[in-house]
Amino acid sequence: MRRQGLIRARFCCCGTPTLKPGPNGPADLIQAALLAFVREQAVKGSKFPQNPARIWLNFTAVGGNHCRFNGAYENHGEITAERTATERYYNLVPSPYLASFKDRLVIDWTGGTIIWVRAGGAAVGFTATEVADAQAPAFPGFDELILSFSDLQTVIEDSRYESWRQILKSVQGIYLISDTKSGKLYVGKADGSERIMGRWSAYAKTGRGGNVAPRELNEVDMSYRNHFQFSILRVFSPGASTTEIDAAENHYKRALLSRQFGLNRN
Repeated sequence: MRRQGLIRARFCCCGTPTLKPGPNGPADLIQAALLAFVREQAVKGSKFPQNPARIWLNFTAVGGNHCRFNGAYENHGEITAERTATERYYNLVPSPYLASFKDRLVIDWTGGTIIWVRAGGAAVGFTATEVADAQAPAFPGFDELILSFSDLQTVIEDSRYESWRQILKSVQGIYLISDTKSGKLYVGKADGSERIMGRWSAYAKTGRGGNVAPRELNEVDMSYRNHFQFSILRVFSPGASTTEIDAAENHYKRALLSRQFGLNRN
């Protein structure tokens, strides 16, 4: 058997097609659930090797192409008595291999999100983007929050940022998207049940959030979303009226000239 292989699990709710169903959310990332997911492989799967590696390194998507290492298993071979017509099951034992990097190492999983399993040799070129504490940093406050597009994806998808998501779910507000390439600005609002979290989740998934100018930029160049930077101009309590929020949105559009020189079309 080859020595190492890499497996990536992604939340199904992110909307990316997968060849193998994965965990449904942060609650499924406990070790027992991950082991159950990893040890089951299709008999006729074209991606997973018939003769898999001895050491399996397991990663979970945390935003964009970034994946966090959540542990290694040693493969003791298939348990043939458990094989079905469609599935095969492996005897996997937790391994101390790279244990000091568990929940701390983040890599850039290149080559497309649908390629969920890689031989160790094929992953040599993957870039380590972070080796950090497993806990997310403290929420900096609405006035200090500035996120790149990659940062936004991490906040929306990474289980470490659940406290941030709860905060962003709690407020309505006026937000700003800055195009760091052109310097143009887009002022938007998040009101009603959508709130900041709901509105920004749409941007994290599509890069445009349904807005005309950001959509046009991304249609020309799908990578253009990486130039977007997100911040919050003002927050409102859940009880604030639509009239009040609309007035604030119009004020910031006028003050920042985002209609005349920016990305706002109305």
